[in-house]
Amino acid sequence: MHYRLSADPEIPHYIAVEAHLVLNQNPSEIELQLPAWRPGRYELQQFAKNIQRFDIVDQNGQPLPFRKITKDRWLVETRGATKLTARYNYYSLLPTPNLLNAGSSFISDTLLYVNPVNLCLYAQGYINEPCALELAIPEGWMVACGLEQVDAKTLQASDFYELVDCPLIAAPIIQHVQYQLEGISFHVWIQGGRRTDGDPTFNADRIVADFSRFSEKQLALYGEFPEREYHFLTLVLPTPYYHGVEHRNSTVLVLGPNDEGEGLYQDLLGVSSHELFHAWNIIRIRPIELLPYDFTKENYFQTCFVAEGVTTYYGDLMLRQSGVFDDEAYLKELQVLFKRHFENNGRAFQSLVESSWDLWLDGYDKGVPDRKVSVYHKGAISALILDLHIRKVTDHARSLDDVMRIMWQRFGKPFIGYTLDDYRAVTESVAGESLDWYYDLCIFGNQPLESKLNEYLHWVGLAITYEEPGPDSVGGIRLLELDDLAAGQQRARWFGGLLTELPHEGLIPKEKLGKNVVAK
Repeated sequence: MHYRLSADPEIPHYIAVEAHLVLNQNPSEIELQLPAWRPGRYELQQFAKNIQRFDIVDQNGQPLPFRKITKDRWLVETRGATKLTARYNYYSLLPTPNLLNAGSSFISDTLLYVNPVNLCLYAQGYINEPCALELAIPEGWMVACGLEQVDAKTLQASDFYELVDCPLIAAPIIQHVQYQLEGISFHVWIQGGRRTDGDPTFNADRIVADFSRFSEKQLALYGEFPEREYHFLTLVLPTPYYHGVEHRNSTVLVLGPNDEGEGLYQDLLGVSSHELFHAWNIIRIRPIELLPYDFTKENYFQTCFVAEGVTTYYGDLMLRQSGVFDDEAYLKELQVLFKRHFENNGRAFQSLVESSWDLWLDGYDKGVPDRKVSVYHKGAISALILDLHIRKVTDHARSLDDVMRIMWQRFGKPFIGYTLDDYRAVTESVAGESLDWYYDLCIFGNQPLESKLNEYLHWVGLAITYEEPGPDSVGGIRLLELDDLAAGQQRARWFGGLLTELPHEGLIPKEKLGKNVVAK
């Protein structure tokens, strides 16, 4: 397939798409499919609803008969054609004007932002064939993308799976920051991140220093990187936003508002570390039910608590263990995590495996009260409990790190997919004992986790408690540091360093919590 993307010459806010296909073996008919969902978000999004017009012609520009056979699949009569071109347009303006997210597409006079999975269809039987993506953009525009760049306006992919897992940003000006680790090139691309004086919002030297540290820590955990290069594609908006989506050798990050200062940079660090961890966990260490992706329908699986929960846990932990975050910054993020789970769905009916499965039912909306849990929040708390349990029973000789390394070697590196039973077997082998209690409580159960969580938090000198609302406090879950030197030393080992000062008893000061307590 060869795709060409341009601005619709007649209608604003539409991306015009031409999808060219050279036909093999003269089939009498062929089926064309537009994806119904995108990797990284396990819900049907029905991208075909954004197509306004659609037609198909042969190599001479003559119309070919076609009809829809599903909501997003077309049956084409080829009538002896050797080539065909599907011509259609895709609406790129979301219901809230100019509000992007990390899984959408957008076009304007100063930006072309595309997730190819939104608008590139494929031909049945051709999904494993090479693809080219041509961009009709002005001369001199910069292009940020994980695909191989043939020339200034053309990208190529080995197959459709690679194409739709490599989003792109094209614009006149994009801040580009690079760093190298162990022969791997990392690229941080930032579009829209400009202060009122015209200077970039983010300091390049600071990005290199901090990103290098957490990237090096993640590389050390796994021992190698799955790709030769990696791209952080960042869009900075004037409105509040916090969103990231993982991809094969890149991630899209959407953040805002642009004038937030240090808070915006902390958000950049948090989401970037999370998404980089996905380069191993879900991109390559993938549930067997998602190999290969079936873009036509739901791909049900029970282990999103591994894909997203474990990654959420490690995203911030890697920032602490690498020294990018200090204790205060990391404990602040832990409190945010605990508040989100215990105050929102700590008494929900569903287990983690049930909520993983039902992402395909009602997506990422909260849904009816007390029905489902967040695979991110409860999944991360469950990962924390597991990590601290393994550390406790082995005196830090082993940890969740060992679980993820084994998952990489057995399932990620050979790219064969894992089952829930596979993950359970690896965790129990690392712990050196049965983990029936853990799976019954944290993974298959819906019982409250406060008591078990506090059992392990006490071991590292922490505790959660519930604070009643008062004149100077909104109340809710609070994280405490306990005055216990031995427990503080355990926490220091968990954080990857040595205890440098005595812990102190008391609540984390309210003024340290900031906006992230509410929501990102």
